[in-house]
Amino acid sequence: MSFEPRPPDLVLRAARVVDDGGLVDIVIADGRVSALVPAGSAAPAAEEIDCAGRVVIPGLIEPHLHLDKALLDRERPNPDGTLAGAIEVTGELKRAFTHESVRARARRVLDQAVAHGTTHVRAHPDIDPVVGLLAFEVMLDLREEYRDALDLQIVAFPQEGIFQAPGTEELLREALRRGADAVGGCAYNEPDLDTCRRHVDLVFDLAAEFGVPADLHADMAADGGDPRFALAEYIAGLTEAAGMGGRVALGHVNSLAGRPEHAAVIERLAAAGVAVVPLPFTDTHLNGCVAPIRELWAAGVTAAYSSNNVRNAFTPFGNADPLDVGLFVAQTFRMSGADLAKVLDMATGQAARVIGVADRHGLRPGADADLVVLGTHRVADVLLDRPDRCYVLKRGRVVARTARTTDLLIRREALL
Repeated sequence: MSFEPRPPDLVLRAARVVDDGGLVDIVIADGRVSALVPAGSAAPAAEEIDCAGRVVIPGLIEPHLHLDKALLDRERPNPDGTLAGAIEVTGELKRAFTHESVRARARRVLDQAVAHGTTHVRAHPDIDPVVGLLAFEVMLDLREEYRDALDLQIVAFPQEGIFQAPGTEELLREALRRGADAVGGCAYNEPDLDTCRRHVDLVFDLAAEFGVPADLHADMAADGGDPRFALAEYIAGLTEAAGMGGRVALGHVNSLAGRPEHAAVIERLAAAGVAVVPLPFTDTHLNGCVAPIRELWAAGVTAAYSSNNVRNAFTPFGNADPLDVGLFVAQTFRMSGADLAKVLDMATGQAARVIGVADRHGLRPGADADLVVLGTHRVADVLLDRPDRCYVLKRGRVVARTARTTDLLIRREALL
């Protein structure tokens, strides 16, 4: 008895995946990329999309996003543009949070993220005695609601500190028991260096106890003059001692840019396997500096970036678009040419390593078919062109489309 092979579920025809090679057909079956073959050679599929030479990239990733606090700028902006002001304003607004208000704002941002080609989000909902587990519970609901459009990881995040906010430790434990994907930290919100270190120690203890990665906010200041904002090296040491290389990420870390010994600290982070996630919109807005991305690259540190906050007291702008953030990175660090490919990788391959999905993410056979068809024809132009996300695929299924028509109503002869 013989069987006819089942046709693929979807073929993306005539796709551009590299600039120095020919177009390819991307064959998708059972939610995964099954093959990349020369354009025109893939077998007919149940569904086909003609990319017509447009660029296809892996799904974009937001490894650090505060969905629960998004869009709060409409209610009350930051009065002085400082980190302290942002924390104060947001702390007051949190007292009025409801499941419905958090869900509505988070949905608006997630819808934007999906439309912009984001297929994975790591969210950091606040967990503290003020808001309790409210924001975390909303994230649990949204993780299920959006599971066909994106994968939502949830970090149990103690924004207000742990020891200066009694009751937070037990709330973190409850969130981890109920399915948080990672444990977060925010040591700089503790009153002194010793308490900051106790905070970090507890985060690592919880990570070990519950078998989850750690994702901490760290060193968020213009320089490391205050020792509470110079903990990266201490965290690297704990990572090595705990054998957690590849399972620890630090958000912000912009203090490195102002510390004379930053090169040695970066080398320590690289050796320990600690990832760094600069948050350029927020870090520039609040502190005027971003973690030294070129030095992170040179040392071999896994480095991604993310939107962090969207239109609130910490960041009064943003559209949950990783390519927009990437272009800002390139502009801020005066990057061009080959560096642009590295910046794009920060939002795809590097970000996948940060959140622990590198084994199933990418544009290769066997990877999940989380892909974006872009409205540009050169990979080198992905950031520069701000292209439409013509098709967004999650596990081989189209979850968003963008079609734009522009008519230039000019007479050519008038320009001659």
